[in-house]
Amino acid sequence: MKIIIILALFGCLLNSAFCQVKDLHLISDSISGEGKAIYKSEFASWYGTDVFSEKCQNRRKRAAGYLSYDNGNGLVNIFFDKSPEPRILSTIIFGYNLNSKMYKLDTADREFTPLEKELFTIRKRAIEQIQVDSIFKIYKNTELNPVPIIQNGIKRVYILTGTNQSGVVLFGNDYLVSFDEHDNIIGTKKLHKGLIVSQISKDETKVQVGGMHSHLAAFSEFITATDICTLMLYKKFTTWNQYTVISKDYVSIWDCNKNQLTITTFDEWQKKDHLKDALGNKSNR
Repeated sequence: MKIIIILALFGCLLNSAFCQVKDLHLISDSISGEGKAIYKSEFASWYGTDVFSEKCQNRRKRAAGYLSYDNGNGLVNIFFDKSPEPRILSTIIFGYNLNSKMYKLDTADREFTPLEKELFTIRKRAIEQIQVDSIFKIYKNTELNPVPIIQNGIKRVYILTGTNQSGVVLFGNDYLVSFDEHDNIIGTKKLHKGLIVSQISKDETKVQVGGMHSHLAAFSEFITATDICTLMLYKKFTTWNQYTVISKDYVSIWDCNKNQLTITTFDEWQKKDHLKDALGNKSNR
C-alpha cells in the first residue's frame, strides 16, 4: 500500500511539473503572438508615415492622424482628415515580408471600412482617457502613441512611449486600455512601473550583444508584448542577439535574431547559469 501511495504521489508531482512547463509555453506563445501583432501595426505606422510625408505632401495639412492594422492580406496604414466625420486621405499597404520599400499607395478619398471605424473609435476613446486619467505619464522628449488592436473580437489599445532622440531604446511607460464589445473602456493597466532608457553604444569597439531589465510582479512577471514590439522595431539599430527580462519567479529570454521567446523559472535559469559558469571555469583550466 505504501508503494502505491508513493507512486501515486510521484505521478502527481510529474503531472504538476509537466503542467507548469506547458503553462509557460502557452504564456510564451500568447505574449509572443500579441507582441508580434503590435509590432506589425507599428511597422506599418512607422514606414507608412514616411511614405505619406514623402508622397502626399499636399495632404499633410489636412491629416488629423493615422492608424494601422492587418487586413488578412497585408499590413494597412491609413491617414484620416480633420473633418467631424473623418475620411481617409491615403491607404498604404505593406506585405508580410516586412519590406518597407515595397508598398502600394492609394490616395483616393474614401470612407472608413467597418473595421477601420472600430479601430478609430477605440483609438479616440483611449486618447480621451489619456487626457483625464492620472495613471498616464509623459516624460520629457517623449510622446504617447496609441496602437489599437482587434483580434478574435477582443478590443485593446496599447499605449507606447516614443521618442525622436537617437541612440536610445525606450522600454516601459506603456499601458493597456481594454474595451467591451460596445467600445466602452473596461480597464486601464500600467504595464511597467516607469520608463526604462537603454543606451545604444555608438562605439564600434564596444559591441553590446544583449540587454536586460527587471520587472516587478505587481506589473508583469514576464516580458510584455510591448517589450517584444520594441525589440523587433529597434533590432536593426542595435547589436543585441538576446534580451532578458527578470522577475522574482521567472526569466523571459527573447532571441532577437530568431524572434523567439523562452520563459523559464528563475530557479531553473539560475541552475543553467551556474552550470555554464562551472563549465566555463573547467574549460579554462
